[in-house]
Amino acid sequence: MGQVKSTIDSTSIKIGEQITYHIQVETDTSKLVVFPEGQTFSPLEMIESYDIDTLKNKDKFNLIKKYGLTQFDSGTYTIPRQKIIIGDKTFFTDSLQVEVNTVVIDSTKGLFEIKPIIAVEKTGNNWWVYVLITLLIVAVIAFLMYWFIWRKKALSEEEQIALLPPYDRAKLALKNLDESPYLEHENLKDYYSELTFIIRKYLEEKVYDRALESTTNELIERLNLLMEGNQIDIDKEDIRKLESILQRADLVKFAKSAPDIELAKMDRQTIDIEIDHVKEALPEPTEEEKLLDEQYRAEQEQRKKRKKMWLTIGISVFLLVATFTGFSLKFGFNYVKDTIIGHDSKTLLEGDWVSSQYGFPPVTLATPKVLKRTTPELSEQQAQQLDLTQFTYGSIIDKFQIVVATTRLKNAGQEKIDIEQAVDGSLKMFENNGAQNIITKKDKFVTPNGAEGLKVYGTMDIPIPNTDQMEKGEYVILGFTAENVIQQIMLFHEQRDVYAKQIVERILNSVELKDAEK
Repeated sequence: MGQVKSTIDSTSIKIGEQITYHIQVETDTSKLVVFPEGQTFSPLEMIESYDIDTLKNKDKFNLIKKYGLTQFDSGTYTIPRQKIIIGDKTFFTDSLQVEVNTVVIDSTKGLFEIKPIIAVEKTGNNWWVYVLITLLIVAVIAFLMYWFIWRKKALSEEEQIALLPPYDRAKLALKNLDESPYLEHENLKDYYSELTFIIRKYLEEKVYDRALESTTNELIERLNLLMEGNQIDIDKEDIRKLESILQRADLVKFAKSAPDIELAKMDRQTIDIEIDHVKEALPEPTEEEKLLDEQYRAEQEQRKKRKKMWLTIGISVFLLVATFTGFSLKFGFNYVKDTIIGHDSKTLLEGDWVSSQYGFPPVTLATPKVLKRTTPELSEQQAQQLDLTQFTYGSIIDKFQIVVATTRLKNAGQEKIDIEQAVDGSLKMFENNGAQNIITKKDKFVTPNGAEGLKVYGTMDIPIPNTDQMEKGEYVILGFTAENVIQQIMLFHEQRDVYAKQIVERILNSVELKDAEK
């Protein structure tokens, strides 16, 4: 079992001076120790949290954690008990009292001028920096997606040629062939390959859809069949000329024949004329064919848009997943999820808290929302015996509840009030709301200003509305007694709600009791 001790290096300081608060824990090497973090020393302010000093003694660790504390108002203050977690057990330090004295001013000396305002670095969570960087990255990626995916770009020369009708494309290809150096270098093989490709490509697009892969004999045979079937109005002489040029090209490519350059130029002119003849021989496209052609172009355009859309969605999803993963690694998965989706308890925890007094004698505590006065139901006998003032927020059905109740006994004598009996009566409130299996633990509780009371805490099973199922809840009841007065603070939350646990811890650290003014 771990041993926890707390000390301070001075019990009396001047305003603004620092005292060092020590927490010493002795535990074995297998236990994880969690020290308090944040402003848990209120009403004193923590100005620095030092690194943990570790000393090893055989199989034990002696851990020393130091905090720098100060206060800028004079008075007597109590450093509240601090929560230390060792393994799966919770320990609390003793509360310590500190006196803060005013600084004596020597009025015989002259006063100095007011110093100018200087900028200081603001401490706190810098989550907004990560959000800003993320938005900047998103903006850059969005611009890149627009520039490379959605922006209408000027068509390249090849794309412009591809959009031309087959006839115009064939004519342009012949013109480019004239400007090529094939004939100049007597490269007849490549010249005829290019020339026959031009006519075959045109025939494939307008006459026979297998013209490119057919042999010369297969292509000529197909043209003759189309002519005899009156599917194309072309002369036999045109087919014969095409056959002659294609056969000559085959000899040049495969038999390494070398015709005269002038003959090659004549074949080029013949192909030019035959392209015109084939165009004239083709029937005019019907309205149905025009419609199908228009539909085909529209489908191609839609296909391009769908491709862009899916690409954009893929990049966006990857960006969202990468961003969510990055923030989860930095701040934790549940925290990021609850920030995006929303969580009632998280909103309460991170909202503007209110510190207020309730009842008389006053109970002071900080809560995420102002508690509202409620009127509890009392029997006629109870109404004659006691005067009950109650302030609440939430309910057990809401899975989070805060209750501050002050009970004044009307006919109490000099006998001592049994605070345990009063707290047990409060537990019946949970039973009346359907709670079962209430586990109770009791401990002494001391407020930051030194008021002593009873702390009853534990777990219970509470019904889930509109179902027959139960879920775990946690509760804390603080009980204090004064002359003929019982003061209670009841806190309840769902056990798995990590934010509600932080809320309860913060409330407990803020509780103060004040005596009634005489």
